Amino acid sequence: MAQDKIMMPSGMGGLMRYFDEYKSKIRIKPGHIIIMCVVVIVIMSFLYIYGNGIFNI
Repeated sequence: MAQDKIMMPSGMGGLMRYFDEYKSKIRIKPGHIIIMCVVVIVIMSFLYIYGNGIFNI
């Protein structure tokens, strides 16, 4: 009777959880992303205002 056990499928349904498998070597904090966005906005604003005089376009 012990041989008649029913095997249930795993709870994950065959899906892999990739965030457990892969660790990136480049770690960027969210604060750094915000700082980079602000720097890009400041550079774009500077070029929009003064770029015509600097580059003579």
